[in-house]
Amino acid sequence: MSVKAKLDRICINEAMLVKDALKQMDREGQKTLLITGPNRLLLGAITDGVIRRWILGDGSLPAPVASAMTANPLSCPLHVQTDEIRKIMLKTHIECIPLIDESGAVKDAFLWYEIFSTEKPAEQFKIPVVIMAGGMGTRLHPFTKILPKPLIPINEKAIIEIIIEKFTRHGCRDFFLSVNYKAAMIRAYFNDIAHDYSIEYVHEEQPLGTAGSLALLSDKLNGSFFVSNCDIIIEADYADILKRHREDKNIITVISSLKHYRIPYGIMQMAEGGRLEGISEKPEYDFFVNTGMYLLEKDALGLLPAGKPFLMTDLINDCLAKKMRVGIYPVSDASWIDVGQWEELQNALTRFGIK
Repeated sequence: MSVKAKLDRICINEAMLVKDALKQMDREGQKTLLITGPNRLLLGAITDGVIRRWILGDGSLPAPVASAMTANPLSCPLHVQTDEIRKIMLKTHIECIPLIDESGAVKDAFLWYEIFSTEKPAEQFKIPVVIMAGGMGTRLHPFTKILPKPLIPINEKAIIEIIIEKFTRHGCRDFFLSVNYKAAMIRAYFNDIAHDYSIEYVHEEQPLGTAGSLALLSDKLNGSFFVSNCDIIIEADYADILKRHREDKNIITVISSLKHYRIPYGIMQMAEGGRLEGISEKPEYDFFVNTGMYLLEKDALGLLPAGKPFLMTDLINDCLAKKMRVGIYPVSDASWIDVGQWEELQNALTRFGIK
């Protein structure tokens, strides 16, 4: 890739909106963008983490990036040695270091993958992970008439194996699988593959919903633990999720994805008696939606009814009713891969380069 093409991908104008910067990160596969002025004068930088803190701090998504950016980001002069950049990146974990001339204009940039050719090492932690794998997957019929949903293949691996690998990359080794529908096939799958983590199965005698089976684990879970549906993949820094969860002292943290919707019609505002007050032409809306991944504290389990179906949304609402703190951890749209229905499964296959 030429220097110009690279800078075109990572440099944005200070007037760009925060939500559009997030879209560009998704589109270009970059976690850092440089904010530049005329002649590419370096003004600041913005990362997915900065945007996340901006959102959680009640920052506006339609605000210009200049409001949220980090001013005076770390930069290096032209002709700096690659070995020096390598040392700086390893020390600071910064993934993009711009090279500037005497006037402060960006002339080039070093990116993490150019220096190391690998992903940045994941911060390690060890807490249990519960995966809800008991559903019938009716939205994926006829596939799930034969295979249980957790074993739907994505890029030569079962979706549940990919989910587990996202956690083992961070050091997690203790997994609990809540199973019901075609449970024997799920057990057989893991009995037939080599793995360096432990799996304990929790069999639901009847479907217990997205949270009910957690009551069966109340004597095995202590402190913090992750819960994930078996049909979603979250591309995020799980260690940062845990850090934020503990800093905010949440009893539950919901990992949520930003979704952008554009209504392709003019929306009418009507008053009493059918009088038209106005028309919004093709309005756009941004929402944070539930991805199906959560981080919980053991204390939340005390609110679950034993042996009865219960939804995670009901547990969250009960926590809110009791004034317990429930937080969100936002991720971008591209960081959430949902394979729970046909259209989204096709999208996931495309993103994995299968179609």
